[in-house]
Amino acid sequence: MKMLAHCSLMILLSFTTNLAVRAADSGDSRFDAIEPIVRRGIEAGQLPGAVVAVADSTKILYLRAFGDRQIEPTREALTTDTIFDLASLTKPVATATSVMLLVQRGEVDLDQPVAKYLPEFAVEGKEAITVRDLMLHVGGMIPDNSIRDYQKGIDVAWERLFALKPRSERGEKFAYSDVGFLILGKLVERVSGTTLDQFTQKEIFQPMGMETTAYKPDPALRDRIAATEPRGGELMQGKVHDPRAALLDGVAGHAGLFSTAEDLVRYGQMVLSVDDDKPSVPSVLDQKTIATMIQPHQVPRGTRASGWDHQSPYSSNRGSTFSDSAVGHGGFTGTVLWIDPEKDRVFVFLSSRLYPDGKGSVNRLAGEIATIIGH
Repeated sequence: MKMLAHCSLMILLSFTTNLAVRAADSGDSRFDAIEPIVRRGIEAGQLPGAVVAVADSTKILYLRAFGDRQIEPTREALTTDTIFDLASLTKPVATATSVMLLVQRGEVDLDQPVAKYLPEFAVEGKEAITVRDLMLHVGGMIPDNSIRDYQKGIDVAWERLFALKPRSERGEKFAYSDVGFLILGKLVERVSGTTLDQFTQKEIFQPMGMETTAYKPDPALRDRIAATEPRGGELMQGKVHDPRAALLDGVAGHAGLFSTAEDLVRYGQMVLSVDDDKPSVPSVLDQKTIATMIQPHQVPRGTRASGWDHQSPYSSNRGSTFSDSAVGHGGFTGTVLWIDPEKDRVFVFLSSRLYPDGKGSVNRLAGEIATIIGH
């Protein structure tokens, strides 16, 4: 506790000297209001620092780093190439994109039952739940199953995941579900015949030039990775924060991916190519597939897209000025990505709000920045 209290004090004492710009931006005055918002969040102890990027379909318009990625044993400033634990941004960027790539190849149909691809899933009334249901979080699955289900090894964990009972009828309720995306990650593995981390590397991230995006990042990159929080006396840096993903050896459909702001900009520019048949980055999805992925669907309590948020109870990080074509997502560790094809904008906000004391909150702060960007 003394170490955590000291870390918090260090943040408060040093934020003024650590808010230096780590990379030049375009000088666009529209973005001048971003820095004060981040500064205020750091002053309030909501985050130790952040990397903010804004881009259009061809170039980065703004890229700056503020604050620190580590306080102790030495203070290390955030840089624009800092690698972050993306947490639930894994869902759209890795898992949903993988599913859509398999749809594009004709190997998966969104409206077929999950059990067509994973026969073990067809128990306890889950026979009719479709791939699209899980992508939209309306399959009726519980948000999270007990952590005890993962503590007897990966094989037992999957037996227990497949055996779960739905808590509502498909389509009846919107319930944001890590379990649903765990199942989708397994579906990708079963259909592709390879592991989720290998599939995403070979078929998505490498072809797109997302060079630092990966599950289980190379230990050689540790010095560039933002710390999350101490666990078991060890600072978590390069090891997935999500406890269930950790017990699945760091690779899961709902969490586990690490990346940088510039890599996520490249991903966002691919999505912007839905309106441009000559994308500025290599695209693994064609325009029709991207359009299908980001199409909003009415769900109880709002709208969602396939793997993405649109307008739902989870949209506080969306801001108020993006168009109806915008899709996005947040991550528990303090990460946000929104992409607006109509306004030709990618917004990336990466922080490690859990460092150093497991607290902090950034969704509304990120939403303030999104509002500026969407004007």
